Amino acid sequence: MKMIEDWIWQDFDALESTNDQAFEWSKSAVSGQRCVITTKKQTAGRGRRGRSWIGLEGNLFMSLVFEVAACDLSKFVFISSLSLLNTIKQVNKNSAIDIKLKWPNDVLINGAKVSGILLEKGEGDFLISGIGVNIAHAPKDDTLLYPVVSLDELGIKVDCRMFLQEFLRQWNKLLDLWHNQGFQAVLDIWLKSAKSLGEEIVVKNENKIIKGIFIGVDENGALLLSQGGDVTKILAGDVFFNEE
Repeated sequence: MKMIEDWIWQDFDALESTNDQAFEWSKSAVSGQRCVITTKKQTAGRGRRGRSWIGLEGNLFMSLVFEVAACDLSKFVFISSLSLLNTIKQVNKNSAIDIKLKWPNDVLINGAKVSGILLEKGEGDFLISGIGVNIAHAPKDDTLLYPVVSLDELGIKVDCRMFLQEFLRQWNKLLDLWHNQGFQAVLDIWLKSAKSLGEEIVVKNENKIIKGIFIGVDENGALLLSQGGDVTKILAGDVFFNEE
């Protein structure tokens, strides 16, 4: 059994989807185990809200599978994105970059998206966090909602294994912080890097467009918008900023 940073590690040359493989692993997993699935090539990746994830070789495709209490499911959106942000900060040695978090789960560098996160339920009490990172290439596709960028384009030179190992270190550190100081300690760090906190944003959810001042995130991960003195909680949607 191959291990990396105390995680069982399964690495493949090609998969349709690391999340699908992670679900298969969860069917026979034993309580207390956790696994990270990676592949060099992914042919049928998917993103949030039914969108596809374009898999270019040289990028990182991974799915983490771990046990979690039902009440904590939404918290792992923030663990996942903050682990990515912290990893990029660690591997970036030379580039002057502006790195921010966009609710609920995007990491933006100089305003462009560098990664994608999709949480899905595994078997039993297992949760799957599927993550794609544009290490070497960024997809060129006019149908994408947001601009995209790769680490290589930004002058950040790192291979997939090095990034994976640092990511798992950062994940483990955040879990320790959560267990020792409570989840609010993690959320406070996440909010320090949240893009447009305290500013007006637009949230598009199905056929609705909601505008308001982004004032924070509650303990369940809902975005909090201030609208003329009232606070609206938003559980799902796509966030857009004034400059977009």
